[in-house]
Amino acid sequence: MRRQLITGLMMTLAMIVLVGLAYPLAMTGIAQGLMSRQADGSFVIQNGKVVGSSLIGQNFLLKNGAPDPRYFQPRPSAAGTGAGYDALNSGGTNLGPSSKQLIDDVAQRVGAYRKLNGLSPTASVPVDAVTSSASGLDPDISVANATLQAARVASARKLAVSRVLAIVGDHTDNRPFGILGEKTVNVLDLNLALDRTS
Repeated sequence: MRRQLITGLMMTLAMIVLVGLAYPLAMTGIAQGLMSRQADGSFVIQNGKVVGSSLIGQNFLLKNGAPDPRYFQPRPSAAGTGAGYDALNSGGTNLGPSSKQLIDDVAQRVGAYRKLNGLSPTASVPVDAVTSSASGLDPDISVANATLQAARVASARKLAVSRVLAIVGDHTDNRPFGILGEKTVNVLDLNLALDRTS
């Protein structure tokens, strides 16, 4: 009995050292060595001030809580309460495709998206414009979503639509590894580029 107790205790201590100390330190070292910017949060700094992270989405709202027409808007977020994008409460809605609440939410978002962007009542709306991501903090939107928002942003900033579309093109990221997913646009990066242009 004593021998088994000592063996169990030694195994527990060995696993604490291996899994609780050695492994986390090794992973931290690898992350810092290979991708330190991402491991440190990918902070975006403008004029010496942190304005966000390229890995975490955020809202661009007016003081009254309405979307700011001068900025491209991210996809909806279910992270936290209110307008979402609460990095301390990352998560999706967990609503399935047969959920009445999800169907109603998407229908309401489609109408709001069309109204905000001056689209016709029958215009197609990209799925990422009306559904939240699993994390609720997606920093990217599809190129189709950005293209539909370009006219509104151009009008609000008194720029030519072609100029805004050129900025979207300059800030479009290719598909990961050339084959995964689709091309995307980082909303924070795009909006900061617009601020530098206007």
